[in-house]
Amino acid sequence: MTGRAAARLGDLATYIAAILLAAVFVMPLLWLVSLSLRTPAEVFLGAARFIPSEPTLDNFRQILTDRTFGVYLWNGIKLCALGAFGALVVATPAAYIFSRRPFTGAKPLMVGILTVQMVSPLIILIPLYRYMERLGLLETHTAAVGVYMALGIPLAVWMLKASFDAIPQALEEAAAIDGCSRVQILFFVTLPLAAPGMASAFVLNMLMGWSQFLVPFILLTRDDLQPISVAIFNFAGSTSASTTQLLAAACLITVLPAICAFLALQRLIVRAITAGAVKG
Repeated sequence: MTGRAAARLGDLATYIAAILLAAVFVMPLLWLVSLSLRTPAEVFLGAARFIPSEPTLDNFRQILTDRTFGVYLWNGIKLCALGAFGALVVATPAAYIFSRRPFTGAKPLMVGILTVQMVSPLIILIPLYRYMERLGLLETHTAAVGVYMALGIPLAVWMLKASFDAIPQALEEAAAIDGCSRVQILFFVTLPLAAPGMASAFVLNMLMGWSQFLVPFILLTRDDLQPISVAIFNFAGSTSASTTQLLAAACLITVLPAICAFLALQRLIVRAITAGAVKG
């Protein structure tokens, strides 16, 4: 077998593996679409009919016109946006120092920050609950936003450091020669050039917060404070076969914005993640 034929076989095997892996993730989404388009009578057919004979959009209309669903959706957006923005505010100066002012122990500290990202919130839920209780922050969005920020800071620091590393320091040196202070250089030179990386970090933190469940489930028990992820879980616990189509429609409405945002911004995100990976 020639090297060219072996390369083609390798490419074919890669494509087959990618298609199979995609099917594993796409099939549940397609099943969700099928359920959301069914009438209550067709829900009882289960897997016997994958494509509904009488597809309907009434389930989406009923969900979108429900005032409480809008409250849950707004709570989720608010928590994710504030958490992502707060993480960006805290991570920006830290990433800038790591990039422009290297110091002894900087690399181990960066690894330590990354290690924090790997810790599951499940491990710290009990001490976190007691801590928030003593601070009097239970049943407040402030507590949830603070935790969202803490969970998003490590990712933001790493992404922003890569963005800052990709910006030539000669630009900052030229601004310093013109009389700009370090703060002016950061805000008027470096941050505008790092805007794609900051946008990517914000979007990824938003997606992480949007899929967050344990933190709001433990810290927010009041119905009017819960985000959409917790509200759907509570609704699923009390649902029956006659309301399965409504649950599917609510889940689909919740999932689609995150998927669309990632697909639309994937080039920007990949560019920001790989920024500074190759230097020359």
